[in-house]
This record gives sequence, C-alpha cells and structure tokens, in this order.
Amino acid sequence: MLLSIAHTTRYTYDAPVPYGMQQVRLTPKERASQKIIDWAVEAEGGTVELQFEDQHRNSVLLVVFEAEQQEITIRCSGTVETTNCTGVMGEHRGYAPLWYFQRTTDLTKPGSGVKALVEGIGSVGKDAIGQLHALSNEISGKVAYQSGQTHVGTTAELVLQHAKGVCQDHVHVFLSAARLMGYPARYVSGYLMMNDRVEQDATHAWAEVYVDGLGWVGFDVSNAISPDERYVCAATGLDYVEAAPVSGMRLGDGNESLYVDLQVQQ
Repeated sequence: MLLSIAHTTRYTYDAPVPYGMQQVRLTPKERASQKIIDWAVEAEGGTVELQFEDQHRNSVLLVVFEAEQQEITIRCSGTVETTNCTGVMGEHRGYAPLWYFQRTTDLTKPGSGVKALVEGIGSVGKDAIGQLHALSNEISGKVAYQSGQTHVGTTAELVLQHAKGVCQDHVHVFLSAARLMGYPARYVSGYLMMNDRVEQDATHAWAEVYVDGLGWVGFDVSNAISPDERYVCAATGLDYVEAAPVSGMRLGDGNESLYVDLQVQQ
C-alpha cells in the first residue's frame, strides 16, 4: 500500500522567545513493513542545525528557534510504501541491546495496579503471543479511550487508577506489564491511516514486544489489533520521552499554543 502523509505542527507564543530548541522525530524508519519513497521536513521560524541517528536508530532533527520568534512551524510530507507483516517486525536492530528494553522508566514503573493486572492475566494463552494479546485485551477493557483526561507525564499506574486515557497511556500500561512479565518492550510513535477519515489531530502510538523466535511484534491496544499496512513507524524508545514526535526546551515565560494538521491517506 502507498500512503501519502502531510503533517504540520505549529507552535505560537504570546511573547518573543529568546531561545528555543526542539528534537524532531517525524521521519519514518526503513524496516520490514515499510519503505520510504520520499520524505521532506521543513522548519519555518527555526533552523535545522543537526541531523543524527539516536540509540534506537531514530532519525532526529535538532531545530533551533530563530531569535525572538513567536511562531515556529514544522512541516513533514512524503510517501511510504507499506506491507502487512501481521505485526511481526523481525530481528532486533539498533545500538541499544535487548536488555535495555526491560528497564523501567518513570512513566512505566509498575506498582500495585500493574502487578494486579499481570496476576490477572496468569497463564492465559498457551504461548507468548497468546499472553500478550490477552494483556492487550485486558488493558483496553480497563482503560477506556477518552482524550483530555491525561497528559504526556501521566504514569502507567495513574492511568489504571483513572481508567481513562489515550493511545500513549495504553502503551505505557502495556509496556509496564510486559516488562514485568519478562519481555523486552518498546514504545512506537508514528502514523495510522484511519478507515473513516483523512484529517487527524495527532500522531498515533502502539507497542512492540520482543518474542523469541519471532523478533519484535506489534500490539495496538487502542484498536485491539496488531499493526498492519495502515501503520507507519517514525520512532521507537523506552517510552514516550524517547520516541516523542517533537520535544524540546525554550527560555521565556510566554504561553504556548499548539496547532496540528495531519492527513494520512492511500
């Protein structure tokens, strides 16, 4: 499948910004399920100072704000050819070893809620894939998809307490539980072509778990499926922090407003 993606992210400020810098992880990866036909990233109000590959082989652009800017816009667009691998991405690649993906983070540290979730799964399913699908189903049943209830700093434990969240929250709970079960697991951010609309207001997130004999296998808790040809991976990491589409810092006390325009279509 050929997917066309057009993604605009605009930050506006009510006062000039003396200094600002952003890390942009919006360039799709080359992997078993996808081939990049063309891709371009432009920054208005800022300058791309550096491009590098991080420990996860994410393509990262370092964008520095032009002095005293009150608006910066990042535009990405391109075409990606995708293949349905039924969620199986294959062997591990990258500079980070597999044991790295069993580490807990501030966002995925397991507490009583995650431990109870894992105990509830028990030995459901005869193999690893069966257990992981059971885990995904259990999370989607306990955490209703609802926007505006959490933020990027909400931990897996708090998500279970609120019983509400969005895709990144589903992923953090899944990662916390999967690692507690002994699996290397990672966060994936990227794009998803929706069947019912072209216009979207955010990128998507799902999880991948390393399973012996298969390699990395994807699980989209929010949609209760494994990723197919509608999915495009842009970045991976231990959690949202390491795979965030855009992250950074700025000086100044001005308020920030965010506008996102995203179109994904065949």
